[in-house]
Amino acid sequence: MSSNGRTPQIPMVRLLGVAYDEFSDELAKRLDVAGYADLRPGHGCVFGNIDPEHGSRLTDLAERANMTKQSVGEVTTDLERRAYLERVPDPGDGRAKIIRLTARGHEAYAIGRQLIDDLERDWAERYGEQRVAALREALEVVTAERLAAHPG
Repeated sequence: MSSNGRTPQIPMVRLLGVAYDEFSDELAKRLDVAGYADLRPGHGCVFGNIDPEHGSRLTDLAERANMTKQSVGEVTTDLERRAYLERVPDPGDGRAKIIRLTARGHEAYAIGRQLIDDLERDWAERYGEQRVAALREALEVVTAERLAAHPG
């Protein structure tokens, strides 16, 4: 308790971080059960930002993930080694490369999306549909500007 007799309020950034960790830890467990134990939360900077149909440039992935090109490049190289991604020439710019999902990458992407949806439904059952809907709505409002600037 603080000197005024009230319990100090936990900073929102801590709450967001712990909630994210809880969600991503559970997602990792479910990916493991689904046969994708080699995927980690850190791979989300690519899987969460790639255009699954056409692929994306590294610069676009980095911008959407709010990370450096070098950091996303390391994750991309790791996912290439694991056969989830491939780099192909950009037909619009011979100097650039498009990062796209392989067949294995498309499978993992689809399963990951399904597991995320399942996990959100499980949270609604556990914590209440209204609470999870309100959380989603608040996050949509808070992130609207950034997501509009970096669609994908």
